[in-house]
Amino acid sequence: MTPEEAAKRKKEWVTKMKQEGKMKEDMTEDHKTVLNALQNPLRRKIVKALAEKEKSLEEIKAEFKLTDSQASYNLNMLESTLCIEKKEIERITYYVLTPRGEGYVENVEMKK
Repeated sequence: MTPEEAAKRKKEWVTKMKQEGKMKEDMTEDHKTVLNALQNPLRRKIVKALAEKEKSLEEIKAEFKLTDSQASYNLNMLESTLCIEKKEIERITYYVLTPRGEGYVENVEMKK
């Protein structure tokens, strides 16, 4: 994806999230919520893993040795902060990065 395509995708995504009421109007509060979610090392590892490829719930549980409740809690936290989203493919739910999640990987993880 070219930088122009990525910028367009991000702009469309932000507009959609605001229209759906998923993104807080107060950007400071929105950023605080995301930073709080990403303070957890496991959630950062999940985001980094999803940067490599989309994964099903079962793949995430196996890779990180999580119980159902641990996986559910951490994935719900990442989903509620708009870092990841669900994608259905042939009746299987996969988790993928959103532009916000991609931005985190690109601007934080890749610069370590």
